[in-house]
Amino acid sequence: MSVHKKLMQARVNLLSIDLKKSGRNTYQNYSYFELGDFIPHIQKIFNDVGLCGVVSFNTEYAQLCITDVDDGTVIVITSPMAEAALKGAQPIQLMGSIQTYQRRYLWMAAMELTEHDTIDMDPPKLNDPLEEAPPKKVEPKPEPVKKTPVPLRMEGRDDKSWHLIVEKEPGDSSESWIAAVVDITKMGLAETHDEAEVMKLFTNNRIIFDRLKLENVERYTALMGALKTRKEELKG
Repeated sequence: MSVHKKLMQARVNLLSIDLKKSGRNTYQNYSYFELGDFIPHIQKIFNDVGLCGVVSFNTEYAQLCITDVDDGTVIVITSPMAEAALKGAQPIQLMGSIQTYQRRYLWMAAMELTEHDTIDMDPPKLNDPLEEAPPKKVEPKPEPVKKTPVPLRMEGRDDKSWHLIVEKEPGDSSESWIAAVVDITKMGLAETHDEAEVMKLFTNNRIIFDRLKLENVERYTALMGALKTRKEELKG
């Protein structure tokens, strides 16, 4: 049996298990899979079908190598690394958070696990500088503006706090860059403790969020909704 056939068998075996989502995003009101929800099941299934999965990291990519233990053939799944600098987090803590995110997404991609899609959510109404401008009178559409490629490195204003850095490799898709922006922003939101820190996260990295809006307005709107919701939660 080939490594592809074994992986497909593992995916089918996982479907028979009633996985529970223990993670909870209170900003956008949805549940998500954490590593502990599926890794023990996957490891048992891999052992049964004859597969071994190993995650590794370098400065550019995270990789999940799935090896057929019988014939040594390999399937490799990769994800570009993202970088962030957040107030109050030690470098080793930040690295651990990024690696945990990468491990979760790599395994979910390998096993075709699905969960909440932020594109489909209905973001809360915004009422402050994070709010979108009110609808304008419909006018004839201008000629579409040709977008320049996403820069290989973008970073917010560095005032030693709430400073995000997003990097991509030549040839990476804009979708991978968008996902990296959303992920590191959510990581930052999880570290905020008051309204001022949420606003600092937004204003310091406005250049990145403006580019996100240009690339995908739906993901931008959803992320602004998450910022607004977190700000309301911390009010008072």
